[in-house]
Amino acid sequence: MVELLFLIVAMVLLYLLLPIVALFMILKYLLTGDKRTLSVWFWRTARAIDIFANVNGAEFFNAIFIIEGGYKFGNPQETISSVIGKNQRDKTLSLAGKVLRWMLDQISQDHCLNSINLDVTNTHKDTSK
Repeated sequence: MVELLFLIVAMVLLYLLLPIVALFMILKYLLTGDKRTLSVWFWRTARAIDIFANVNGAEFFNAIFIIEGGYKFGNPQETISSVIGKNQRDKTLSLAGKVLRWMLDQISQDHCLNSINLDVTNTHKDTSK
């Protein structure tokens, strides 16, 4: 059960430190005017969280966002948007997946289709069965 302890410590550190780091980056931008560094940090952080969620939420996402035979979540080189885009292309989104795709596409037109990572093949094994 040491793994559970590590998980709890990691979560506490993440939720305590990430807001402090974000505040630091914003203050640094305000003091230096270096908008590029702030934009890059926002983008990298969002992408890292997205990939983390894709991997760690894979079984849940596979159950609610895609239908049988769909392209699976869980590849650590891929974002949620890429997986949703592949399932949109292949017409294997569930109703919940279609709603998520619609929401993401409201932020950026054709976001999911444009996010498809063609360099990644699905190697995730569905362990929910």
